[in-house]
Amino acid sequence: MSTAPLLSDPHLLFSVTVFLAAGVVKGVVGLGLPTLAMALLALRMPPAQAAALLILPSLVTNVWQMRPWRTLPALARRLGPMQVGVVVGTLAGAWWLGAPSGAWAEAALGVALIAYGGWGLAGAQLPRVSDAAQRVAGPLVGAATGLVTAMTGVFVVPAVPYLQALGLARDELVQAMGLAFTVSTVALALGLALNQQYPATAAAGSALLVLPALIGMQAGQWLRQRLSPARFKLCFMGALVLLGAWMVARAW
Repeated sequence: MSTAPLLSDPHLLFSVTVFLAAGVVKGVVGLGLPTLAMALLALRMPPAQAAALLILPSLVTNVWQMRPWRTLPALARRLGPMQVGVVVGTLAGAWWLGAPSGAWAEAALGVALIAYGGWGLAGAQLPRVSDAAQRVAGPLVGAATGLVTAMTGVFVVPAVPYLQALGLARDELVQAMGLAFTVSTVALALGLALNQQYPATAAAGSALLVLPALIGMQAGQWLRQRLSPARFKLCFMGALVLLGAWMVARAW
């Protein structure tokens, strides 16, 4: 990975703008920072480079989302098999496929955006997953999410629909997504390192983008009190579908 583009002025200004916008989305609807950031960054740089910039802003905001800490241990035990699957799937995908690059990676990212945005627009829900079924489904969903993460840098599919099907209370669901996204972010960083795509300069560039992400997230939480989250989410998902379709068309 070339180190200069990560900190060059045009890329830095563009990246700051992207993470401000992605932070706003996360502040309003509770998710979407890595998805939107990957989608927009990949318009100007290779997917592997975009994923490297994503690591620290995603990690910090998702660790923040994992609160309250007193309820985290029980939730972590319940979702532990899924998180093991995420790590295994991500590292296996990184070893098998290498770092996301080239037209195939852009097309895969576009397909993931279309799938996630289309799911959100449809308002679909998976059937309730029983406690017994979670012992089998959790690791499988985690591994599938890890593979998608290794291919695209996006870790919402199929993790988010699965978490929504567990019957968690609203606050538990938000915390569960924070936990799942944190594990996926760490696994993605390990996968990039495995392919020598996460040098020290990438970490430095990623660290610079933590503050814009947090500022955007705070602004999004302020906007959430004044906007309809449902309408905002509808526009967000629609934009992801259009952006994903454009990326697939450009790749092919």
